[in-house]
Amino acid sequence: MAGEQISAVALLAIPGGIALFGYDGFTVAVDILLTLRVILPLAQKIRNTGRYTMGDLFGLRAPGSAPRIAAAVVTLVITLPLLTVQLRAAGISVSLLIGISTDAAQLICMIWIGCLVAFFATVGDLRGMTFMQVVKVPVTLTALAVLTWLALGRFEWNPGHLLTAAVNRSTAPGEYLSPGLWPYWTGLGSLNIAGQHLVVILGTAMTPHLLLRIGASRSGQAARRSVSIASVLVGAFVVLLAAVGFASGALVGSKDIGAADGNGQSSLLLLAYDVLDGGTPSRVALVTAIACVTFLAVITAVTSVTFAAAASLTHDVFARHLRRASDTGEARPLRLVVVLLCALGLSLSAATRHYQVEFLFNFAMNVAASCVFPVLIYSLFWTRFSRRGLLWSVYGGLALCMVLTTFSPEVSGTAYALWPEADFSWYPLQAPGLIAVPAAFLLGWVGSVTSRGNSRVTTSRTSSTRS
Repeated sequence: MAGEQISAVALLAIPGGIALFGYDGFTVAVDILLTLRVILPLAQKIRNTGRYTMGDLFGLRAPGSAPRIAAAVVTLVITLPLLTVQLRAAGISVSLLIGISTDAAQLICMIWIGCLVAFFATVGDLRGMTFMQVVKVPVTLTALAVLTWLALGRFEWNPGHLLTAAVNRSTAPGEYLSPGLWPYWTGLGSLNIAGQHLVVILGTAMTPHLLLRIGASRSGQAARRSVSIASVLVGAFVVLLAAVGFASGALVGSKDIGAADGNGQSSLLLLAYDVLDGGTPSRVALVTAIACVTFLAVITAVTSVTFAAAASLTHDVFARHLRRASDTGEARPLRLVVVLLCALGLSLSAATRHYQVEFLFNFAMNVAASCVFPVLIYSLFWTRFSRRGLLWSVYGGLALCMVLTTFSPEVSGTAYALWPEADFSWYPLQAPGLIAVPAAFLLGWVGSVTSRGNSRVTTSRTSSTRS
C-alpha cells in the first residue's frame, strides 16, 4: 500500500519542486500523506463489498452493463494520461541517468521502459508487482535516509543551517519559504491553490490501482490496517523527500537544478553527485544506489497503473463472456489489454514529448475526484443511489472536467500551457474538479431521486439482504 504512493512522479518531481520553489513544493509533498487519510475511513468498507475493480464498485447499487461501460470509460480516461506523463518522465529520467539527454535518447529510453512495463505487467501479475512494491519501500527509504544524513553532515548536523543555505541559494530568497513562488499557480490566489490541492488528494485516493490494492487485501480489517501502516511509512517518505529537496537547494542550488532540468527531476541525482567528494568509491556507490531507486520507482509505478487498468477493463468489459470461464480464460485477454495499453501510452508519449503535457496528470486526478469519488461515497453510504444517478454523476463530472480543462489556463494563455501562444481560456482555475465534484454529487442525487421505481428497488434489496 505504501509502495503505491511512492511513485516516480513523487520521487522525482517533489524534491525538485521543493528545491526550486520551497514552500509550495513542500505542500505538494503533504498531499501524498493526506491521500491515505482519505482512504483510511473507506478502506474497510471497500474491501467488505468483495469488489476490486471499478466496474464492480460501480455495480454495487446499479446493476447492468451501462455502469460497467461507464467504469471502463473512466478507467481509460484516468489511465492514459497517467501513462503518457509517467512514460515521458521515465524517458527523461533514464536518459539523464545514462548521461545522454538528447531527444533521440529520451525517445529510445521511453520505448525501452514501455517494453519493460509490458513485460513485467504481463508476466508478474498482482503477486509479482506486490513483491516489487514491498522491496521498493525499504530500499527507497534507506537511500533517502542516507542521502539526508550525508547532506546534514555537510552543515554540521544542523537542519537550520541547511535550510538557510537553501534559502540563500534559491532564485527568490525572500519568497522561498512563503506561498506563491510556484509558477504554475494562476488566478484567484488561495482559492485556486486550495482547490488544486483538494482535488489532487481526492483524485489520487480514487485511482484504479489504489482501489485494486485495497480490494486485494485479505479482509476489511486487513485493508484498514494496511492503510494505517502505510500512513506511517508514507509519512517517513514525505519527511525524507522534504529533507532531500531542501538539501538539493542548499548544495546544488536552484539555478543549477533549473539549468539542468526545468522541472527539477534531476535534483536527486545532482544531490548524489555533490554531497560527496568526486572520484571516491563512495560517491560512485551512492549515485548508483539513487539511480537504482529511481529506476525501480519508475518501473513499479507505471507497471502498477498499467496492470490495474488492464485488470479493470478485462474484468468489466469481458465479465459477461467469461463468467463461466476459469482464471486462465480471463488471464489471456488481460495480457492482450496490457500490451495494447502500453502501446497506446507509448504512442501518446512519443507524439506529445515536445509539448507541455504535465496538465494531463492534473486532468486525470480531477476526473478521478469528480467521477469516482461521488459514486463511491453514494454507493457505500446511500441505499437510494440508482443507475440513473450513477450515470448522470459519472458522465456529468467527466463532461465538466473536459470542458473546463480545455478552457483553463493549463491549456492556453500561460507560459506553461499546452499552447502558450494562444489564449482561449475563460475558466480561471486550474482545478475543474472544484466545480465538477460538487456538480457530480448533485447530479447523482437528482438522478437517483427522480428514478422511476427507485423506492421499490431499494425495498426489494433491503428485504433480500435481511432474508
